[in-house]
Amino acid sequence: MDVEHPILELIRRRATVERFDPDRGLDEQSIRELVSEATRAPSSFNIQHWRFVAVRRPEDKQRLFEAAYGQEQVRDAAVTFIILGDLRGVERLPGIMQTAVERGALPQGKASAWIDMANKIYADRGLARDEAIRSASLAAMTMMLVAQARGLASGALSGFDPQRLRREFDIDERHVPVMLLAVGHPVETVASRMPRLELSEVLAFDRWTESTSKN
Repeated sequence: MDVEHPILELIRRRATVERFDPDRGLDEQSIRELVSEATRAPSSFNIQHWRFVAVRRPEDKQRLFEAAYGQEQVRDAAVTFIILGDLRGVERLPGIMQTAVERGALPQGKASAWIDMANKIYADRGLARDEAIRSASLAAMTMMLVAQARGLASGALSGFDPQRLRREFDIDERHVPVMLLAVGHPVETVASRMPRLELSEVLAFDRWTESTSKN
């Protein structure tokens, strides 16, 4: 019998937590490590659109709590990350590609071709926004699994006032608020995960069929 990889157990155990122990924090090094591991997520052309604001001081948590419609986990978690996507991330691609070439990760010709392609694609603001949100979301999911592996719990939140969030935390128009991610020590044990749809309702082979969409 094949031995399953531990990551599968992490995925199966992970569940959104809403109640955190407000008396247990995380030190700065632990927060840095969470973000460092999250940045291993994939991104288009390796642009790395993700940005993170780690909110941990009580007064800042209170401001975030109010911008998040009073969701307690924002205030009680050890840290709540504001996950942002850089809408103009492609502007940093020449420097990223230069580093990749210097480290032998890409040949110069391929790096130059990637820069040209990315600039053409993301001249479309809609596509640039889509990718900023997509890449930031991949980083957030990676962070959730890293938190789980380190004995922490997490909860992603989409309920917040984006304009108030911008005002309270000086977020400029270059960066789109994607989600909030509360991370900390849980005070509840999740007995079972919320039910998921059957595979027949979410999976189709080769093409999406009308019968599948109606399940």
